[in-house]
Amino acid sequence: MAAPTDPTTPTPGEETRRRLVDSGLREFAERGVHAASLLDIGRRAGQRNRGAVHYHFGSREGLLVAIIEEQVALIADRERELLASARTRPDNDLPSVVEAFVRPAVELADQGWRGSCYLVILCELVEDQPLSAHPDVVEALQRAGGYEAYQLLERRMPPMPDQVRAERMSLTTSFILRASADRARAAERTTPTRSPLTTEAFIANLVSMATAMLAAPVT
Repeated sequence: MAAPTDPTTPTPGEETRRRLVDSGLREFAERGVHAASLLDIGRRAGQRNRGAVHYHFGSREGLLVAIIEEQVALIADRERELLASARTRPDNDLPSVVEAFVRPAVELADQGWRGSCYLVILCELVEDQPLSAHPDVVEALQRAGGYEAYQLLERRMPPMPDQVRAERMSLTTSFILRASADRARAAERTTPTRSPLTTEAFIANLVSMATAMLAAPVT
């Protein structure tokens, strides 16, 4: 009689998908979402089949969606929790909204290389006009949150021209994501270049810096 199959044991197909997602995370973060080679992603995952990504995910965008979906719950749920708290604060309280961007990013980056790679990829997508991306990618990004936070942030920012406001929000988002990812990468070095702040001190400092960027006088 054959031994019963453990339902928690991943199948060979699931193992391959896992390796491809991890390989895609690293390649997309290191080379860029559009520049990374699908062939190199497959090779990095130990796949000899040149069409491994297409077989398991259908396309580059399919792999990208799978990567985004892995972090959707953590990012979106944490952001909603922080936004609920921010909405109880006065209408001119900007730092509480900024924290809804900062804290989830830092907490994700603190989980290891997957989190930091994800933030680098997310930063590229944010900078690259996300609404013009493939519809499946746009839908995945929407599930990851951010839009409610942007709406509240826009209402609480000081008066300024719409174009300036949009530019500041975009630049500040990129700054937050890259700063969080860079902190995680610095922690992986065997010889840190400087003594790192604690997580809470880093979050507080990043919130202050991002708030100052958003509320700086308009020249």
